Amino acid sequence: MLIGGAWVESTSGASQDIQDPSDETLLASVPLANREDARAAIDAARDAFDTGPWPRTPPGKRGQVLVRLAELLQAETDRLAELEARNAGKPIRQASIADLPMAIEHTGHFGRLASKLVDEELELPDVGITTRVLREPIGVCAGIIPWNFPLLMAVWKVAPALAAGNTMVLKPATYTPLTALEYARLAEKAGLPPGALNVITGSGHEVGEELAAHPSVDKIAFTGSTKIGRAVMRNASDTLKRVTLELGGKAPMVILPNADQDEALRGALFGAFLHQGQVCLAGTRLLLPSAMRESFLRRLRQRAESLHLGPTLSWETDMGPLISASQRDRVEAYVAQGVEEGAALVHGGRRPPGLPKGYYLEPTIFDDVTPEMTIAREEIFGPVLSVMTYETCAEAVEMANATEYGLAASVWSRDLKEAQAVARDIRAGTVWVNQHHILSCAAPHGGYKQSGVGRELGIWGLYEYTEVKHLFLDESGEAMKDAFGLVQPD
Repeated sequence: MLIGGAWVESTSGASQDIQDPSDETLLASVPLANREDARAAIDAARDAFDTGPWPRTPPGKRGQVLVRLAELLQAETDRLAELEARNAGKPIRQASIADLPMAIEHTGHFGRLASKLVDEELELPDVGITTRVLREPIGVCAGIIPWNFPLLMAVWKVAPALAAGNTMVLKPATYTPLTALEYARLAEKAGLPPGALNVITGSGHEVGEELAAHPSVDKIAFTGSTKIGRAVMRNASDTLKRVTLELGGKAPMVILPNADQDEALRGALFGAFLHQGQVCLAGTRLLLPSAMRESFLRRLRQRAESLHLGPTLSWETDMGPLISASQRDRVEAYVAQGVEEGAALVHGGRRPPGLPKGYYLEPTIFDDVTPEMTIAREEIFGPVLSVMTYETCAEAVEMANATEYGLAASVWSRDLKEAQAVARDIRAGTVWVNQHHILSCAAPHGGYKQSGVGRELGIWGLYEYTEVKHLFLDESGEAMKDAFGLVQPD
């Protein structure tokens, strides 16, 4: 682990094995941090913020370090993509074409955004008065990230925090710490001073709780389930920490009657089964016009049957394994519950034959799903798509919004005016039109309702890591002359 510029073992000497979920082989062993290790990392970050050079480095210079980090990531793309694929169970095609390029682009983008943190002078009618608004770093920030996009989630927490001049303690997910550790190694090489970034590997129950509750941590940023997000917010509340939460989702994909069905079909597969559905943005509810249901569902099944499940390092693989045996068990329990509640299992739901090792599950499609069913309400985080039908656009919007979540949605139509009208009525932080899953480093990302608090990415994500200070300068020395009659002149 990286604590205060030193690579260290856990104080207890304990370690944890990291498995390749595609074949269940041992991939690595990393330290198993405890609360003592978490406090050491927090202390290192606190000292680096209070006395170290990073918060006092001009924003443009901080940005240059992040741009250099992006260049180092680029130089090691192939190796890091393979590590990401093996650790997270991602098809190498996805890791190489999407995950690594996005991690590189987003790191560099926050580096370039750092120069935007300039003082803003306000115009006041008072003669001899200057007033400025400053964007300053918050202090010590802690990031807790999930296992589905290990490197990209590390970037989303670390890069804006560092760009704004904060110091950081990052806790990767228990299953997938490897590329986050590599990111820290490259950050050191890029010129980040000791203690500015600390990475500790351990359990959320112990290390995560310590980060969220510790009084020396000024901000906590968490990505994960809504249930754990609530616990993070509770733990942070005693010290009134700044909190950003990117939580669960149950994204609807609304196919309007005049949609291009070929495009919508491709979008539905991509939306539902990218990274085996282990994506908070996954389109897990497919809303079809009733007149389109039979033909669309037939073609959807055919396409799902053609998806190739297999080893993550094969470029032929479309879907890899789930992250762990327990996650596969969880998803299978949802499949069984869907059948029990009366949904029609029209494809998948089984462990594929021919893959005895690894935590694989076939892409799964349910028809005859109603909004009150468990599979239509709860975040499954696996390759399970629920198909529902509607009669009118108003009904489709009502169904789309019938959830506690509001992270993302997509609308599919040839009529862009109609699609935008529907999109505006859907309560979600991101609504795509004729697309799903695509994110830009320059655009805000986050959720409505119980899908989160705050925004990541773009200038909005950078501002989440800043405090706003009003600086009032009485250049004339006359501001206190009268003082509303409360102060008598000498």
